Amino acid sequence: MDKTLVFRTVHEESPGAKWRSLFDYHWPAYEQWYLAEGERERPAYLACYNALRRHMPELLGTYRVLCELAGGGDLAARLLSLYRPPPYITGCSQAVLARPASTVLARNYDYPPELCEGTILYSRWNERRVIAMSDCLWGVLDGMNDRGLAVSLAFGGRKAVGDGFGAPIILRYLLEFCDSVPEAAEVLARVPTHMAYNITVADAGGRYITAMIAPDRRASIRRVPVATNHQKKIEWYAHALASETLIRERQLSILVDDEATTEERLISAFFSPPLFRHDYQRGLGTVYTAVYRPRTGRVQYHWPGKWLDLSFDDFCEERLAIRYGSRHLSAG
Repeated sequence: MDKTLVFRTVHEESPGAKWRSLFDYHWPAYEQWYLAEGERERPAYLACYNALRRHMPELLGTYRVLCELAGGGDLAARLLSLYRPPPYITGCSQAVLARPASTVLARNYDYPPELCEGTILYSRWNERRVIAMSDCLWGVLDGMNDRGLAVSLAFGGRKAVGDGFGAPIILRYLLEFCDSVPEAAEVLARVPTHMAYNITVADAGGRYITAMIAPDRRASIRRVPVATNHQKKIEWYAHALASETLIRERQLSILVDDEATTEERLISAFFSPPLFRHDYQRGLGTVYTAVYRPRTGRVQYHWPGKWLDLSFDDFCEERLAIRYGSRHLSAG
């Protein structure tokens, strides 16, 4: 059965009516997700607030504004903190190609389309302008700021769940307050995560890292340009097999290690198997391809036969309906 997701580009520099409209539209689904394990499994508001204050205090001003826009309710405030949220699992492939003249961060996001927010948000909540694919209403799946920092997340392929934050809020924090890979690495080493994720970061200076973060061990931060859905070794064999994480990692590593690989060659690889996946029935199909160019501040989002080309100086609001089927993907 086909599934349709409407992607929307939204430009609102300060949180206001547009963000409130997004909240009102998505809140019923997020509330159901947040309470799926029972409300008692989620932390109380004070625990959420104190966790943000301790680990990401610079975000508190924006957090308070968003909580007010959301109506000031207890449950919404707890969810928006993204502190100890319910666990969730994605696919994803991501790679950095750093060349003397340019740097590109490209990724495929593999997830059930019906659970994806589909909001590409241009904001300036603090000092930096940010373009990002939104998740959990203000979190970030992948994105870039106007200082030339680009970020992307992938599930780390481990079952461990613990005391920490959902990765999308950590990526939001990076884009709001970091300018470079070294600054981002410091944040990723200290902010706790509730699940295992692989976070790839690149900057306008051509630097890059992949941080393998988890709730039960110290972050491993290395100058590695490629990440899929495992960390140093396979620990969840069923997920690794279903997601083909090793095959995708090998393909990307071969491409990135080849000095003859151009940006065009790397990006085109994301449009075909094994990187592009059609397994939408099991929630492992590719929802979109994102390409970030931190030196020029340009970003593209791709679907077969359709793309959006955006930048901080050229960002139009529009809607794009994408239909996902078992054997095809098309733009409406």
